[in-house]
Amino acid sequence: MDYLGCDAYEKSINSLGSGVAFMAKFGDEDFIVAKDIPDFKGDAIGDGKIKAPLTHENASVMRKLFTHTAPSRVLGKDRSFGVGDRLGIATYGHIKLFEEYDAYPVFAQQSIRELTLTNRTYEDVLDAVTFAVFREGFKKEWGADGDHLKTAKDVEYALSLGYTMITLDCSEHIKPAPSTRAASLPSSYNAKYMGKKFDIGEGINLSFTEAELGDCIAIYGEAIDFASGMYKQFLGNGKYSADFEISIDETDSPTTPLQHYFVARELIDAGVSFATMAPRFCGEFQKGIDYKGDLAQFEKEIKIHAVIARHFKYKLSIHSGSDKFSTFPSIGKETKGIFHIKTAGTNWLEAMRTVAVVDPLLYREIHEYALSSAFEEAKKYYHVTTDLNKIPDIKTIADNELPLLFNNNDSRQLIHITYGLILSKKNPDGSFTFKDKLCKLWKTHSDLYTQALVRHIGKHLDLLGIKKI
Repeated sequence: MDYLGCDAYEKSINSLGSGVAFMAKFGDEDFIVAKDIPDFKGDAIGDGKIKAPLTHENASVMRKLFTHTAPSRVLGKDRSFGVGDRLGIATYGHIKLFEEYDAYPVFAQQSIRELTLTNRTYEDVLDAVTFAVFREGFKKEWGADGDHLKTAKDVEYALSLGYTMITLDCSEHIKPAPSTRAASLPSSYNAKYMGKKFDIGEGINLSFTEAELGDCIAIYGEAIDFASGMYKQFLGNGKYSADFEISIDETDSPTTPLQHYFVARELIDAGVSFATMAPRFCGEFQKGIDYKGDLAQFEKEIKIHAVIARHFKYKLSIHSGSDKFSTFPSIGKETKGIFHIKTAGTNWLEAMRTVAVVDPLLYREIHEYALSSAFEEAKKYYHVTTDLNKIPDIKTIADNELPLLFNNNDSRQLIHITYGLILSKKNPDGSFTFKDKLCKLWKTHSDLYTQALVRHIGKHLDLLGIKKI
């Protein structure tokens, strides 16, 4: 719309005292236009207006002036949902979705691994969301997650920028189950756990054998100390204010309900306040595909995990939640609609499905690169059981059939885990082989990508039983 002589995004118009700020398009680029608000840094364009570029400095100003563009702590809400956007362009689609559903989004959600593979920073991730929220006029609370952080340096990096959630990855401090038993258990644990039944409500009682308690101590003792130390260093002393999530899911062995109870109780007894915990569930939550395993066993165990979380008054967090459609009805039911779900790679896959739809030749080139060399390198970062032999030969597929590759689990995982190599691959002259072409395509076809995200992530929300507002 025409507003103050600019091609403005109508939903972005915000008053501040006697001034006004909004987003407007100049050629192919978006800028902030501010009238009688001198805080933004840019060029004067007449009549008291400033045309300000979408820089980190201006994003920081925006978050201070317009609080809806700054993240909030949302894990205290009944339903929260992380939508990791590796590209910085998906928030527009996510906004359309979460405007309609009774759940609170965590729009900014990235791990250090993802930042490294995409050559991004936490500043960039947060700024991209801030500008999208401003442009689309999204006024609902939303969160920012420093995801799967393992070091004090990385935790402080995210918190110092205003991230409102820290997911502490304890995986490097979780030990394998011991092959031999200790002669005796520490007396303090003996007194606390042995010979006792723990009524956690809803007709469920837990008790430990000496072997089970010994395993809990051996496997999780160091992780509990690590989480306690990180909490006290950054959150318990009031230095920062953010939600705290305990992640114990990045391991080979499932977290039994007894182990879950033990970790939660030990953390709480140590004075750690956390909003969510992510156990490692039975079966496999692999990237970008549905649950693999005994669904009946999962449904049996998720019920107990959910009761433990309710007993200690925190939420279950479901990691690698992308496309786990068969588990969603039981997750929604057993948690009584109180949960946190994380997705990430599935948003990238929808971006690549869009490429297959609008530029088959470009998609073919990327697919061949992923298959020929990138996949073996990418497997260093992700656990998948992809069988490349089950991926249809792309040379035999018609252009209009290419999007159907994203219905094939093995093809999905091929593209899912190679995102970093695809985006960073360069030509001999130093130019990007794919990235610039992809960014131009996604910008041109942003509406198509938005529609794909609304449809695909919407399926997640529907199966979880999240109602529309």
